[in-house]
Amino acid sequence: MTTPLDLAPAPGAAPLPRMILSQAGYEFRAVLRNGEQLLLTLIIPVVLLALFSATSLVDLGAGRRVDFLAPGILALAVMSTAFTGQAIGTGFERRYGVLKRLGATPLPRGGLIAAKTLSVVAVEAVQAAAVCAVALALGWHPHGDPASVIVLLLLGTAAFSGFGLLMAGTLRAEATLAAANLVYILLLALGGVVFPLDRFPAGVRSALELLPISALSDGLRQVLQHGAAFPGRPLAVLAVWAAAGLVLAARFFKWE
Repeated sequence: MTTPLDLAPAPGAAPLPRMILSQAGYEFRAVLRNGEQLLLTLIIPVVLLALFSATSLVDLGAGRRVDFLAPGILALAVMSTAFTGQAIGTGFERRYGVLKRLGATPLPRGGLIAAKTLSVVAVEAVQAAAVCAVALALGWHPHGDPASVIVLLLLGTAAFSGFGLLMAGTLRAEATLAAANLVYILLLALGGVVFPLDRFPAGVRSALELLPISALSDGLRQVLQHGAAFPGRPLAVLAVWAAAGLVLAARFFKWE
């Protein structure tokens, strides 16, 4: 005797990890299909690395030019994805009601934030692979502990993500676009990415060293160029920025 099949529908949400991975995959593919995002996240960092490594447009002091530039470009790549790209993308999603519609799906808001975070980390992994490949081709010889590099990159990602989401969740999309690009240019010029901070007066340099991009660039240089392990000051500065950014974003972010 056979038992009849139970063909009754069983509606319900997919498991949370599957929803998060699915949304993260969508976010990741959207970045790779967006020409402007690719320009910001991959092309500009690689061009800057190749240009300033191969020319003497800027005096980088003693040592190999690529050894100074590669850590700074890695820091720039983190900022371009975690801050600039995320702020602009999330700002326009908020403007066009995408976040509001996602809020009506079974994916909780915490899951959406987790998916965006995974997407940012995945894009950064692609960026790091591209930047490191070009730097190695240019003769880069990195040193130091990989664990220190990972901790610095994760703290930098948290710091930039917090303020990127804060900007996207409090300003209009057009204002976010303008402000995020302005901050990107200013931090590129003043954050020790391709221009050494010791070229600035002592008082100005002390203030610039407290910027998250400066701390990330300096920390990566201490590890990758000089072989230091877990540089204390850069880690402390990044931790403060990360805590402040994430707390403020959680407090003031508006989904619509």
